[in-house]
Amino acid sequence: MTQAVSNIHSTAIVADGARIDPSATVGPYAVIGPQVVIGPGSSVGAHCVIQGHTTIGRDNRIFQFASLGAEPQDKKYKGEDTELVIGDRNTIREFCTFNRGVPGAGGKTSIGDDNWIMAYTHIAHDCHVGSHTTMANNTTLAGHVLIGDWVTVGGLTGIHQFVRVGAQAMIGFSSAVSQDVPPFMMVDGNPLAVRGLNLEGLRRRGFSAQRVAALKQAYRLLYRQGLTLEAALSAMAELPHSHPEAEGDIALLRDFIAASQRGIAR
Repeated sequence: MTQAVSNIHSTAIVADGARIDPSATVGPYAVIGPQVVIGPGSSVGAHCVIQGHTTIGRDNRIFQFASLGAEPQDKKYKGEDTELVIGDRNTIREFCTFNRGVPGAGGKTSIGDDNWIMAYTHIAHDCHVGSHTTMANNTTLAGHVLIGDWVTVGGLTGIHQFVRVGAQAMIGFSSAVSQDVPPFMMVDGNPLAVRGLNLEGLRRRGFSAQRVAALKQAYRLLYRQGLTLEAALSAMAELPHSHPEAEGDIALLRDFIAASQRGIAR
């Protein structure tokens, strides 16, 4: 469906084949490629370049000078048809760069819903970002990074390729993240260190006192009692007996740690 001309600035270049909803807007000097899909209510700022097989959902705000859907920065890429998928209601600030995927790794980079992504953030090929995240200025995600829901990343932070960041975690300013960050944890620094639970984030998300108490016990088992990782996971498995309301939280934490390939931040 082609957008009404009145919503596309006269200086924008929109290639034949692009599908732009009539309620979306495209600002001055923007360049939209032929495989791009832009959903209802989304706005594209001045001088943005959106190319490749890129699908953008509804009610996104894309500020000026963003580059979305460019070829991945991977020497193995040979022009294959890979994609970038962006969900709904995301705010994408100035000079953000999101790259498409590469073959052999799924060929897809994805961004969920309701994310607040600040200026100069780079999301490399085959990253998968959940929903309700906040990434402060100059956050840099290398290839194949996974970011869970409700994660907060401080500015000037670099995340190594293949690293996973669990749901509800918080990464502090100017951190170097080379190992997996378990759900619910607060980390920062270079080298990276776990500072405690992301208590303020959990409270803002409405976690009950009982759930927070269980996660505090899990944190102590992992980081404060000198246990091996295997012993800590075994002890954590018993927590739902005394804190049944936190069974899902503990399962999420244990499963994340058990699946880690790079090791967890400790």
